[in-house]
Order: sequence, then structure tokens, then C-alpha cells
Amino acid sequence: MRYLATIFWAVLVTFVLSYVLSSMAGATLDLVATLVMAAIFSIFIFILGDGILREKKGQ
Repeated sequence: MRYLATIFWAVLVTFVLSYVLSSMAGATLDLVATLVMAAIFSIFIFILGDGILREKKGQ
């Protein structure tokens, strides 16, 4: 459940950020690039949450 929520929020936040930035630049919204960026963001959050922060919590 935690992973699904992370993916949902990563896609949502990345989509909003991509929409705002493309609107400000006058460009079209590229959905594929947005989803790739959301996937990278999700992987980074998984690594950060399960690896780095969990190790520091145990010390």
C-alpha cells in the first residue's frame, strides 16, 4: 500500500510541476517525459525511504 501511495503522489506532483513549467515556457505538455520523470522520482523515494533513512533510524 505504501508503494502505491508513493507512486500515486509522485505521478501527481510530477504532472502538476510539468504542466506548470510547460505552460510558463509556452511549450506543449509531454506526457511520456512526465511519466518517466515520475518513475525516476519514485525510485529515488524508494531508495531514500527504505535504504538510507532506515539505516539512520536504527543507529
